[in-house]
Amino acid sequence: MTLRVLAGPKAFQQIQQRGMHADDFSTMVGASGGPKWFSLFGLDQYLFGDFFAQRTQPLQLLGSSAGAWRFACFAQDAPVAASQRFCQAYSTLCYPKKASTADITRISMTVIDAVFPSQQHIQQVIENPAIKLNFIVARARALTRGRSKATQLVGLTMTAAANLAQRRWLGHFFERVLFHTPNQAQVVADLNDLPTRWVPLDQHNLKQALQASGSIPLVLDPVLDIPGAGPGVFYDGGITDYHFDMPFSQQGLVLYPHFYPQISPGWFDKSLPWRRRFSSHYDHVVMLCPSAQWIESLPGGKIPDRNDFKRPDQQRLKDWAIVIERSHELAEAFKQGDYQLERLY
Repeated sequence: MTLRVLAGPKAFQQIQQRGMHADDFSTMVGASGGPKWFSLFGLDQYLFGDFFAQRTQPLQLLGSSAGAWRFACFAQDAPVAASQRFCQAYSTLCYPKKASTADITRISMTVIDAVFPSQQHIQQVIENPAIKLNFIVARARALTRGRSKATQLVGLTMTAAANLAQRRWLGHFFERVLFHTPNQAQVVADLNDLPTRWVPLDQHNLKQALQASGSIPLVLDPVLDIPGAGPGVFYDGGITDYHFDMPFSQQGLVLYPHFYPQISPGWFDKSLPWRRRFSSHYDHVVMLCPSAQWIESLPGGKIPDRNDFKRPDQQRLKDWAIVIERSHELAEAFKQGDYQLERLY
């Protein structure tokens, strides 16, 4: 088996009764996770080159970090070409030894430049009538506003301790900022778990906000004072919403191509197994993920991750290229219906 398709209880019942069709989906979700998304590249290409290609009704995209960068491609007029540019730029990233956060930030931003080679591409996202981009950025509060590594480390340590006690206490240290294309319905409602602000995207803030959504603390420099979002220090959206546990719309199904068959709501929940339980927010979710057997057949028996950057560049790039090529196997399995529908929980 190559692909697993897991559905929440209401999605499972609907698919059993009437099958699965592109127009059944109203929302698509994209997780944080750095290079893990290479395993989903083929699915991305198929979904927006074929499955959703004739879409006329709005499809809400909700991502954070690498998920946000992926989704910025899909809202362009030529989503397949944009996704290919993104993949090429990201999968060939190389950093000098002992690179500073400024060096890593500068080199990483060449990926966003590849996604948006012109202002016209930004405008396409803002004005897309059918594919609606939404993504998360984390705005620092209190001690996490410091820019030095030492101050950041203290703030992150305190954040982790607060989050360990209760996830809602994360809100004392970070505010969720949800950027969205203007004049659209909200992708989620009743967000009262953490302090949240909604900020419309425009020509002046899209690239900056997208950069912030992938600005991993201690690795990349934060983004300062994003237009429309006010003054502040902005970081990776995965801090608040790593794999998402939100009240998704119940007006249609939610498609979630993911690397794993489980979630961690926020960045600080990755090592907390009791936070990985699915809530009723996933009742309408259809999750697509690679099978354990498929993952074991990849180089090193795993999907790519950020630790790969510690490996020699030549072998790392070779292995990533293999995963990207083989990711089309997941797309083919989805296209051919070569899977068994499973219950998500």
